[in-house]
Amino acid sequence: MKKHIPNAFTCGNLLCGCAGVVAVLVRNELLTASYLIFLAALLDFFDGFLARLLKAHSPIGKDLDSLADMVTFGLLPSIIIFRLLGQSMQGPEYDLVTYSAVPHAAFVIAVFSALRLAKFNVDPRQSDSFIGVPTPANALLIASLPLILRDHPGWFDFIVRPGFLIAFSVVMSLLLVAELPLFALKFKTYAFRPNAVRYLFLGVSAVLLLVLGATAVPVIIALYLLVSLAGRLTRRA
Repeated sequence: MKKHIPNAFTCGNLLCGCAGVVAVLVRNELLTASYLIFLAALLDFFDGFLARLLKAHSPIGKDLDSLADMVTFGLLPSIIIFRLLGQSMQGPEYDLVTYSAVPHAAFVIAVFSALRLAKFNVDPRQSDSFIGVPTPANALLIASLPLILRDHPGWFDFIVRPGFLIAFSVVMSLLLVAELPLFALKFKTYAFRPNAVRYLFLGVSAVLLLVLGATAVPVIIALYLLVSLAGRLTRRA
């Protein structure tokens, strides 16, 4: 039975993604979708943690994880950007064709998330680290946008603009498949020394979240990229 425990968490991740899609498309509840992505990220962390703890790795579990991630961390973030793009094009300067077509640019995130997940499954270099931004990190960054807009309404005109949202989608999509080595939050042992970077990163992230709330998420993602880059340069030196 223990081999099914991690898969149950993975299925919970998938359910969060499905519920988030409904929340955005049917009820226009972007905040609900954001909370579901954060919950799914926790479930995604613990399914891998439990798989290692219980030694319950399986090919089915690996494929199931990618399929769930595609919905929750690929499709759902695209739909959030899709809805935000629609909100950004409410003015009279946008004709019906433009208003109907442009928001679909958001689905470049879903396409590149699929490429990222397929690449991850066959790339032996990514057993202990990542090459390219992980889909959960990208999804958390996108999920933070509705929360930031709730806490800082004055930022609406800056964030909810077609140019910004499309450029943001393209840049993050490219980072998903970039040859960019990043450390992974995978603990093979709980000793401090071999996991010093992970523990310090998690500690700083927790403090930032307590102080800044949802606004901390973009800062944490940027910190994640910088720490990974610094670690790579240090190893080369």
